[in-house]
Amino acid sequence: MKIRKYEIADTEQIVQLFYDTVHQVNIRDYTKAQVDAWAPTDINIEIWMKSLSSKLTFVAEDDGIIAGFGQLETNGHIDCFYCHKDFQIKGVGTQILEHIESKAKDLGINKIFTEASITAKPFFESHKFIVIKKQEVERRGQKFINFAMEKNI
Repeated sequence: MKIRKYEIADTEQIVQLFYDTVHQVNIRDYTKAQVDAWAPTDINIEIWMKSLSSKLTFVAEDDGIIAGFGQLETNGHIDCFYCHKDFQIKGVGTQILEHIESKAKDLGINKIFTEASITAKPFFESHKFIVIKKQEVERRGQKFINFAMEKNI
């Protein structure tokens, strides 16, 4: 497994990973209507390509398969952070997060923060993030619970 920077050629595989993870992993904690709103079937590849390119996006790759990805913004915000449905609880997220933390330190960032899903909250808690608040957000007409979390590094 290696962690590397995002490349444009990764986009389709990342979008599929995102869709599959939401529909097959996050479904444990959210309704079908919620996951359909979160990861619709008509995902716009162009928008994803722009988003992935505009942030510090790191990819975990295992023999040509993208096992996960995470994004760091220059203000310390961790945006998208997903692990492939077949690579759950195998250390992929930990490797990506360690890479993000290292990059944040290099940039002089001393606090990282995210909005974690119900599903991801235990992962972030296990890496010393603390819950700032539980919140309700809306996407495509569906309301979701997530958690604003942060960690000093």
